[in-house]
Amino acid sequence: MSRKFFAIAVLAFCFFLAAPPSYPQQKPVDAEGHQWWQHAVFYEIYPRSFADSNNDGIGDLNGITSKLDYVKDLGVDAIWITPCFPSPQVDFGYDVSDYENIDPMYGTLKDFDHLSTEAKKRNIRVILDLVVNHTSDQHKWFLDSKSSRASAHRDWYIWRDGKGPGQPPNNWLSTFGLSGWKFDPKTNQYYYHYFYPEQPDLNWRNPAVENAMLDVTRFWYKRGVSGFRLDAVDTLFEDPNLTDNPVLPGTDKYGRPNMQEKYNKKLPQVHDAMRKLRSVADQYNAVLIGETWTTNVIELKDYYGANNDELQLPMDLMMTEFKGLNVDQYRKHIAAVNASGHWPVYVITNHDIVRSYTRYADGAHNDDIAKMMAGLYLTLRGTVVMYYGEEIGMENNDPKNKADVQDPIGKLGWPLEKGRDGERTPMQWNDTANAGFSKAKPWLPVPPSYKTHNVASEQKDSDSILSFYRQLLSLRHTEPALLDGNYIPLNESDPNVLAYVRQYKDQAILVVLNMSAVGQKVRFDLSPLGFSSPKLTVLLTDFHKPLTGMTDELPMEPYSVFIAKISQ
Repeated sequence: MSRKFFAIAVLAFCFFLAAPPSYPQQKPVDAEGHQWWQHAVFYEIYPRSFADSNNDGIGDLNGITSKLDYVKDLGVDAIWITPCFPSPQVDFGYDVSDYENIDPMYGTLKDFDHLSTEAKKRNIRVILDLVVNHTSDQHKWFLDSKSSRASAHRDWYIWRDGKGPGQPPNNWLSTFGLSGWKFDPKTNQYYYHYFYPEQPDLNWRNPAVENAMLDVTRFWYKRGVSGFRLDAVDTLFEDPNLTDNPVLPGTDKYGRPNMQEKYNKKLPQVHDAMRKLRSVADQYNAVLIGETWTTNVIELKDYYGANNDELQLPMDLMMTEFKGLNVDQYRKHIAAVNASGHWPVYVITNHDIVRSYTRYADGAHNDDIAKMMAGLYLTLRGTVVMYYGEEIGMENNDPKNKADVQDPIGKLGWPLEKGRDGERTPMQWNDTANAGFSKAKPWLPVPPSYKTHNVASEQKDSDSILSFYRQLLSLRHTEPALLDGNYIPLNESDPNVLAYVRQYKDQAILVVLNMSAVGQKVRFDLSPLGFSSPKLTVLLTDFHKPLTGMTDELPMEPYSVFIAKISQ
């Protein structure tokens, strides 16, 4: 750092050790026109695994309610609960048999209402996961649909004749390792399923289906829900001519030919459905979060809608597929997202993705890397979606053998595909038996790391990942520059350090992330931003040694974070 830039005697090393502040009930639009969801921190909860109130080994709604104070103190504004509707649990709730009730394993509608009431007391909104592409084969709609070709709900699903005896209508494949078609001998036709055979696809070209699903959203909005995360939105429509998908070279993890999903995914009509879902959501000041897998920012941009009338928050899942910690890759992606002109929503892990702690770990700096990644996605412009356990450094606990696999994906694809059990293990509350999740044997085993990485232990440790998350989320709620500031990249040729300024009106915050295993000495020139003789007030770092004597350079420890307020 040139003296022109950095004439500071390090101002007090003021960590935010206090709990996050209490902030007022969010209004639909603030004084500057921001929607409530723009400043919200969303926290994904997998209900089977969060907290077990009745000690049957499976988490439930009352368990979630019992932990709302923890969620509030963490700095969360909204919880996203993955499907808790009645279900045969073939795909752990993503096979819904009744959209307007609660599965008994999780509780009752009364328990949900209690959860909603208690969340509201804490200014926490509730978001539900809505499976829009398909139902369970046990849903009353499908039971009627398959009863005869003349049934009232026959056209609510995709039924077709085969090409010939024992031949499905076309070559479409299920993403879960099987054909995309299941033969029904009673009516002598095949039905289409993008996922498991027990998850038949709804026919969204039928207006009755569309109206029924819109009514489902109204049912929950009237019950106090503030929005939905829409599951598998890309797969809502299929080519009505059933054109074969192009076959590509090679085979997939199930040993099948690779295939371009050209005619059964990402059809233009998806956007029509999103606009209609959004129209209803707007009537209730609700938010729609999309499970939007894209390969580039231009493709992601489409889900906002040409008139910002589709999804408010299509999830940017692209960083979850980055290999390693390549600074240039992150820098270019963030720049592209900001240049797209929309409100970003970054995700680094969820219930379908290997936990970020495991993906980025190098075996020597694992906790430091976890804090550094938090420093990245919690200081960028946009809305935050966390996954339970990220804040304590939970790691994957993948099955060790096929007999232990719960997830049908793992059962079908073992050993190349181990399934998603590893990222869905019980929340680690303390270091007692079963990590304090349940007195009964949990539905999935907790990893040995629960002895060191758990809420109770980390709450007492000012250097823990949890303490870092709480301090960082507190900053996020109180610093306008982190909420609304422009993203201004610095030192764009540095191969090891990602640095940027978030600037809002007369406020500016510097964020520096060393994404390498080697200490770095970083120099800046902030004069182009209007700071000829800047001073830095340190807001937060995760340094292991005290920061002293800075003049021309900022010494960054391996995988470290430095956040400071800039002033003249």
